[in-house]
Amino acid sequence: MPAAALLSMATVIPLFLTQLNATTTHVAIATAMTTICSFAAQPVFASIASRTRLIAKTFAKILFAQRILFLAFVLCMPLFVSSDLVFIWVFLLSWIVFNFFANSGMVFNAVLILKLLPPEKRAGMRGVGFATGNVIALGFTAMIPMIIGSFAFPHNFMIIFSIGLFFLFLNALGFFLMKEHDDVEPRVPMGIIETIKGLPISLKEDKVFRAMICTCMLIVVASALIPFYTLYAIQIFYATEVQIAILATLAIITGVFVNLVFGFIIDRKGPVKLSPLAAVLVILAGVVALTANSMIALYIAWVLAHLGGGVYNKTTMLMLGDVSPAGKVPLYVSVLFTVSMALSSVFVLLLAPVLENVGFSILFVIVITCGSISLFLNLFVFQRQLKRKKASTPP
Repeated sequence: MPAAALLSMATVIPLFLTQLNATTTHVAIATAMTTICSFAAQPVFASIASRTRLIAKTFAKILFAQRILFLAFVLCMPLFVSSDLVFIWVFLLSWIVFNFFANSGMVFNAVLILKLLPPEKRAGMRGVGFATGNVIALGFTAMIPMIIGSFAFPHNFMIIFSIGLFFLFLNALGFFLMKEHDDVEPRVPMGIIETIKGLPISLKEDKVFRAMICTCMLIVVASALIPFYTLYAIQIFYATEVQIAILATLAIITGVFVNLVFGFIIDRKGPVKLSPLAAVLVILAGVVALTANSMIALYIAWVLAHLGGGVYNKTTMLMLGDVSPAGKVPLYVSVLFTVSMALSSVFVLLLAPVLENVGFSILFVIVITCGSISLFLNLFVFQRQLKRKKASTPP
């Protein structure tokens, strides 16, 4: 949807921070907050999701709160222009709150998908919806360099953020108006403490799920590093606002392709069979970026990285339907994203000083390594264990 392009951590946010003379560390903190907040938020929202009957309306209230709080920051932006450093830290605090609430979607969306859509239509129907939103987003992405060039800072980014928030409010309204039926199998209600205690238990007792997490968390680490591709473009190739807008446009077009093409393929072949493709694409992105000596080559790496992340997102949520016991989807979603995001947060924070002292080559070496190990674990550990589990489970 348009908001994803206009509030993108991969493109718009690094450009916004660059305007404030932010360092690589500041960009790393903003990037890490998207994952650290996920780590902190999962037990909270998994607990809420397990105890509420009307998932969509509860989700909508959380989303409205998130949008209102970030809107308050946007409206106050002119108050902070006298100090870049103060502006950066006020933004980072607002970004933390924004991402904490945003991560409710990981739990609530998974529950709603598995609750409302039949297995053979989950990926395809979601794909059409996301693709439609991405097509609309293309027009607004083209406006980014025009808005930045036509208005002085910070009013240009106030306009960009406000347009994104407008669509986010519409999105929250859609969930509030959604009609849903009761669960066929009731969810297991859990408090926050119970949810936290359930994290290590589910990993210890379910070796298939443990193998899936090991596979997934490496792709999450590689995908969490995508904003550094933008920083690489700005610092090494001196990318302009137009070139950053091209990156954003390519990300949207890639999203349309993944949602339309892979959505229906996943419905036919199944998410487990296609999940290794995410690792293959991530490896290719790292190889191309490592050898890139122009913006054209970086564009190709950027597309491959987003293809890999897109395939991962399309397959992982649906794989939980094959792995998670009935009634425990909120807990399994929470465990998956808590572990994955915790590891990627550490990588992002540690990477910033390394990039400043060593250079960007190490970034792409990490991407290639993560993709390679994930591919091996997926094919030779996770998928084999899942087959054995299904073979031993009576129909």
